Amino acid sequence: MPGATDRNIRASARGLKISQAAGTGLYRKALVFLRPYLWPYFCLATGSMLLFSASNGAVPFLVRHIFDDVFSGQAPERLPMLPALILGLALLRGLAGFGATYFLEYVGQRVIADLRAALNEQIQHLPLSFFHRRVTGSIVTCITADVSMMRFALTDTVVACLKDATSLLLLVGVAFYQDWLLSAISIVVFPAAVLPLTRISRRLRTIARESQACLGDLAGWLQQTILGSRVVKAFGMEAYEQRRFGVENRRLLRLMMSGAKIRSFVHPMIEFIGAAGIAGVLWYGGHSVLSGSRSQGEFLAFLAALFLLYEPFKGLTRANNTLQQALGAAQRVVELLESPREESDRPGAATITGIRQGLRIEDVCFRYEQEPVLRSVSLEIRRGELVALVGRSGGGKSTLADLIPRFYDPTSGRITIDGTDIRDFTRQSLRAQVAIVTQHTFLFNDTVRSNIAYGETGRNMEEIETAARTAYAHDFILELPQGYDTVIGESGCKLSAGQRQRLAIARAVLKGAPILVLDEATSALDNESERMVQLALDRLVQNRTTLVIAHRLSTVRRADRIAVLTLGRIVEQGTHEELLLRNGEYRKLYDLQFRDEASGAAADASTPADSLGE
Repeated sequence: MPGATDRNIRASARGLKISQAAGTGLYRKALVFLRPYLWPYFCLATGSMLLFSASNGAVPFLVRHIFDDVFSGQAPERLPMLPALILGLALLRGLAGFGATYFLEYVGQRVIADLRAALNEQIQHLPLSFFHRRVTGSIVTCITADVSMMRFALTDTVVACLKDATSLLLLVGVAFYQDWLLSAISIVVFPAAVLPLTRISRRLRTIARESQACLGDLAGWLQQTILGSRVVKAFGMEAYEQRRFGVENRRLLRLMMSGAKIRSFVHPMIEFIGAAGIAGVLWYGGHSVLSGSRSQGEFLAFLAALFLLYEPFKGLTRANNTLQQALGAAQRVVELLESPREESDRPGAATITGIRQGLRIEDVCFRYEQEPVLRSVSLEIRRGELVALVGRSGGGKSTLADLIPRFYDPTSGRITIDGTDIRDFTRQSLRAQVAIVTQHTFLFNDTVRSNIAYGETGRNMEEIETAARTAYAHDFILELPQGYDTVIGESGCKLSAGQRQRLAIARAVLKGAPILVLDEATSALDNESERMVQLALDRLVQNRTTLVIAHRLSTVRRADRIAVLTLGRIVEQGTHEELLLRNGEYRKLYDLQFRDEASGAAADASTPADSLGE
């Protein structure tokens, strides 16, 4: 039931915020995701587990009855009842065990699904700066491995603790009921385990947290190596990547073995403590049986209770080990859930539906960390105008482009559309007015049709084909094995660079946004691909308010105005000819970057690319 799941996720998110406000601990924050399933499923799992545990208390009484009443000859007529009692007890335990396992698994899988959905929902609303700080593999590991481990803290460990604690208390009660002195002898050793278990718990949680972080780093290395396999092979760096992976892999192995060493120590420690208690009971109780102060049935019944009692105690220590590991993972999950989101829309934010006058950048400053990237930048792009932004690498061109759709907000100053600060518009409506095509095109591992219609899923096939024709992509799409239904691979790896760019342009065409931001889409293409992409771009920019980060002279020449951005400041503005005559920063840039292209264009003035430039 998707609706019910969505309500559970929203309820969990609300509960998490309440938990944060109350300053509660990590485990209590995590338990919020268990709340929607407390009734009836978790209660059924818990009840079944408690019933299973309670049945352990019947075993010592059954043993005592068999030896003292039946086998002693005092009540031989009860012997035929024993098989029925044993079978009935086994059936009861079987049904209780099935109910506990099934309902616990149901709750656990639901919690995992809700956690992953909540994390995905959180990721969609995190600012770009978050992804610049975090390795992608670490985020993926958090959603996959950490969530699965966290589930044990929320379901299995809780129920296991309830089961073992109930069994322990019940059997301690039975033991004291049968013989308080032997019980006191047997449990006097338990406090000796408390202090080392406390220290072990803290150490296990630290190791678990470090292990999960290391696993995330390892996933990040793998992702980079796989996505960059072409570069790795081109430079012959396979052995280097193996060494880098090996270092991280060995670090993870050391952490895992440290945790295994600690966990391996716990079991023999508990076994030794239990053996010490049993040894004391056998020594004292054996003498009392031999002296006739206790019957064999009483002593065997007490031993049965004692052996059953140590099992839930060991179960509690195992549950504690699992809990500490799970809490290490839970800390990473909760940290991701608590990461600050993009700022909410301002109260009363309006919905923008178009652009009438133009876009203005007014005295904008911006910094990522300490060093300013943009310094008092002012620029106007009138409606329907194409403004080229040029400058040397690292000058802040892409950063300025990122401020228009509000991927970031200015540190000071403002950007306006038709005189209204874009922060007074809702983000969703603002971004609907902006189409972006960059030189690093990202396509999804999906069909051509889905990639073109991304964000416009309601469009029909005719509109998709029209957009593809406008982007000069329709012909090559028809040549693909399944045409528009061809899956193009991760990041469009089954297509050429020019084909990927034309699909990105078709996507922008279909969006139909009045504001266009281009991070020169032809800079990394061969001549033939550039011709086709340039034709598509010429169609795309028509009647749109366009800011283009220019790396090609052809783009610069056809711009209505050129703005030169140097070290975060706009130092010159004007047309190509005007700026050349000034002999300023643009002239230096032209001599360094554009002169060779201009010479090549003059040598072959008849080519389509050059005619577009002119």
